[in-house]
Amino acid sequence: MSADAGSRKWFIALTTMLGTFIEVLDTSVANVALPHMRGTYAVGTDEITWVITSYLVANAVILPLTGFLGSYFSRKRVYILCLALFTLASYGSGMAPTLGFLIAMRVLQGLAGGAMVPMSQAILLESFPKEEHGKAMAVFGVGAVFAPVLGPLVGGWITDNWSWPWIFYINVPVGVLAAGLAWVFIDDPPYLHRPEGPVDYPSFFFVAVGLGSLEVMLNRGERYDWFASGFVRWFAALAAAGLLLFLWRSFTAERPLIDLSVFRDRSFAASTALMFAAAFSLYGIFTFVPLFVQNLKGYTATWAGVILSPGGVGTLVTIGAAGMLVGRVDNRALIAAGLLIQGWAAGLLACATLDAGLSYFARALFLHGLGIGLFFVPLSAAMARNLPPEKMGLATALFNLMRNEGGSIGIALSSTLLSQRTQFHHLRLGERISSLDPSVGEFLGKTGDVLLKASGLDPVSSSHAASGLLYGEVLRQSATQAFLDVFLALGLVLVVVFLLLFFLGGKSEGPAALHGPLDRPGRLG
Repeated sequence: MSADAGSRKWFIALTTMLGTFIEVLDTSVANVALPHMRGTYAVGTDEITWVITSYLVANAVILPLTGFLGSYFSRKRVYILCLALFTLASYGSGMAPTLGFLIAMRVLQGLAGGAMVPMSQAILLESFPKEEHGKAMAVFGVGAVFAPVLGPLVGGWITDNWSWPWIFYINVPVGVLAAGLAWVFIDDPPYLHRPEGPVDYPSFFFVAVGLGSLEVMLNRGERYDWFASGFVRWFAALAAAGLLLFLWRSFTAERPLIDLSVFRDRSFAASTALMFAAAFSLYGIFTFVPLFVQNLKGYTATWAGVILSPGGVGTLVTIGAAGMLVGRVDNRALIAAGLLIQGWAAGLLACATLDAGLSYFARALFLHGLGIGLFFVPLSAAMARNLPPEKMGLATALFNLMRNEGGSIGIALSSTLLSQRTQFHHLRLGERISSLDPSVGEFLGKTGDVLLKASGLDPVSSSHAASGLLYGEVLRQSATQAFLDVFLALGLVLVVVFLLLFFLGGKSEGPAALHGPLDRPGRLG
């Protein structure tokens, strides 16, 4: 490889990392700013959460189609167009005059950004030789894994110190820089040809309806009490119908939109399943640790973001080392080490108390970050190990789709578990509190006396206030125990992921693994 080629691949790495970073950052950066947005537009909680839902729905719809779009329109053109649209939509989101306009811009952001991430990964894997895929995935991991950790920190700090539109404006210079670099350094590979024959529009319709409906159901299910709501049942039915029809079409159409034969490769199928399952815990911890410290420990949005930052530092520590070790050490050993360290971190979080300080959470999340770096890089390299170059765009799209959907399902199930366990612990604690219990009577009496002297309330009011304080503490302890149950469940998920590791092959099977009786000439890849 010439010196020019060697330096070019690193410019390509920088370009794709920037695009990935701003896209993944926007999946979490807006969460902490929702209360401020709600005040700006004078709307309720139910309406403002569509700012998040619309982005996730658009992301899910476009992800599986990016391999086809890159082949049909030229990957370089589509990638630069996505960067331009994402940058434009970011500016539009910041200056949105109405909530409806903001949601429209978020949909555009989701469509453009969802296509950018798998194309970034495919471009990187194609730009580096097989023996350097670990290094390539380490660079990609900086954007794909570090950005969700940084999102709440950036969003919280900007919201508290500037104003919420700036969480979108900061994308503009980065997007412009990435688009310029992409124009100069990225080229389409020679094997990328426009597919012949008509486009399989029914598959496009089925996958869009199926994944879009699934994302709406997952994002809104807890709010509407899941299947007790007709709204959720309708979207569940649409999701099931759309995905089943898409699978039927993929296996029966002469030229299906998405070639699912890549799942014939054991390494790709196992890596995708591992990523899907691990995303339950990965996204769950990113989501529920900030909620725990904000709701129960009174942290501000900025400090809720700060508490995640040690995880980002941990990831940066191991992600480079993992990139160097891929190809020298069995991928399964690195992945197993990453899972064990993440499980250790989840165990620490499951043992937290309300007295735990910032250092306790920093230690747990630093460990979690160390595990993520060791897990993500070798898993991404294993995913691409046996794939021929012409399948790379499709494979990375499906891999990232499974990561996103696993995270969405994990957050939805964790939210439901949190609600149910809060009710469970509230009932259990409530059963133990009785006015006939001497210790309860002593607490109410002493607290009432303190309130009577300190606030000047009459005896009856001070007694009611003491009862209110006791009830509030019961709610607080119930919620605490429920959060700890969620962290424990997220740790147990990693045990299941560890068992899936045995299905991940240790040696390359070669591109021939993808060819078999189900492959048809002319299939899109």
